[in-house]
Amino acid sequence: MTGNKKLQVWLPLLFSLVMIAGMFFGYKLGNKGGKNNFFSSNKRSTLQEALDIIRLKYVDSVHLDSLQGIAIEEMMNELDPHSVYLPPVDLKVANEDLAGKFNGIGVEFNIFNDTVNIVYVIPNGPSDKAGLLVGDKILKVNDSSVIQKGLSVDEIKGLIRGPGGSKAILLIKRGTQLKNFEVTRSSIPVSSIDAAYMIDKTTGYIRLNKFTEKSYEEFMAALEPMTKQGLKQLVLDLRGNGGGFMSEAVDIADEFLDGDKLIVYTEGINSKRQEYRCKRPGLFEQGKMVLMVDELSASASEVLAGALQDWCRATIIGRRTFGKGLVQQQYDLNDGSAIRLTIARYYTPLGRSIQKSYGKGKKVYMDELWERFNSGEMLSADSLRNHNGGQKFTNSCKDTLYAGDGITPQIFVPIDTSLSQQKILQLTAHTSFNTFLYKFFLENKTQIDQYKNASEYARGFTTSGLWQKLMSDMPDSLKLKNVSALENDILQARVKALLARYKWRNAGYFEVINAADPVMKKALEQFIK
Repeated sequence: MTGNKKLQVWLPLLFSLVMIAGMFFGYKLGNKGGKNNFFSSNKRSTLQEALDIIRLKYVDSVHLDSLQGIAIEEMMNELDPHSVYLPPVDLKVANEDLAGKFNGIGVEFNIFNDTVNIVYVIPNGPSDKAGLLVGDKILKVNDSSVIQKGLSVDEIKGLIRGPGGSKAILLIKRGTQLKNFEVTRSSIPVSSIDAAYMIDKTTGYIRLNKFTEKSYEEFMAALEPMTKQGLKQLVLDLRGNGGGFMSEAVDIADEFLDGDKLIVYTEGINSKRQEYRCKRPGLFEQGKMVLMVDELSASASEVLAGALQDWCRATIIGRRTFGKGLVQQQYDLNDGSAIRLTIARYYTPLGRSIQKSYGKGKKVYMDELWERFNSGEMLSADSLRNHNGGQKFTNSCKDTLYAGDGITPQIFVPIDTSLSQQKILQLTAHTSFNTFLYKFFLENKTQIDQYKNASEYARGFTTSGLWQKLMSDMPDSLKLKNVSALENDILQARVKALLARYKWRNAGYFEVINAADPVMKKALEQFIK
């Protein structure tokens, strides 16, 4: 019971994030942001009539756009949990995320002591060309100050981003000097590949964070060099991947499955069955594979995992996936908003639907999913058995597979809810901790820059002295005492990985942190058998 209570500290946030991802990341196969007009009939509906009467007769002025948005949201609430209304502002953000690019100045920033600090400058991006450096502090964007207390990250992004070709005049503090920089905004790519590297001479690792319009292209750009280097075994990491374009998941699955094998099919009352099969020789059809998933792996991630599991192509390791088996289609509305409407269910090659029932309404659906997270399932493999009421399938390698409520891994790795782990999470999420690491990186950047890559850094950089200094600088409430040797190793790896991220971004972080990851350890054990 103690472990279950500790899950409550952080799972509501993760659950909310994956629900949002599931809503944003549910496009229909083959329709990447296509323009669809929802109202194809000229006949006025009762809703339109009511709005017209309010506009013409109501005693006070009223914002009809807001009324329409509320009405549409209420209609969506009567449907499945993943049909969603997106107002114009939200739609822009959601489309940028799925497109894998946005218009901006090409920096990553963090807020330390109420000041916007540049923590990464994209090589050859607009800010790099303008001369901005890691460690610069942004004080103003054009005429708007960004050192106001209470200014949110989204508000700062709104000031920094803008149309491609437009100018951003930045007032920068560098050391004690104040300088103005003119930066021309342009399209900034956001890769869906967090990391891709060779663990050893024959084993590769790829982490995919979402399925955007360019995920297959980016995935192939990562996989092809590995095959040339002698790739025989692959770890594909889909943990935390909330989905995206299902067509990208189909194309990636095609690289691992031979012949004309069925990858997935979709079907609904108003949508005829449509099958998606392999259509070309794959780049990695024979080597060993492990696929890592967790409770935040959803939608297109589950399409890929389900296909590889049904065909005995990969060993699935981790925890049971989220369980989103619905397909959405986007329909654009005249005011710049849109609805993403569920039009079909998808099924794995064996005919499994992994979608949890939502017949009792959205609230019950949410409550039951939270109960699943809070029931201890992520602590015990026993709780995975018969979770779907007994509906079972068997694949050609004699594995018993389940329908409903997500993809069940063959090898379960419980979540760590120990007291020390909770303290580690609390420490690494605290502003004091991140401020300390950022300052340490700037002070020791010359030393870290001597390493050519993250792999060389992981082997050569030591954090022993750093850890003592960190603990002495932290508030008493964050100090960790009497940690075990194993916990100390985990802590050292986390600090080392977070420092690597300042230099090599996510790729460096995962290359370092994976060395102490228990799920990765289990994955690599499968290649020894």
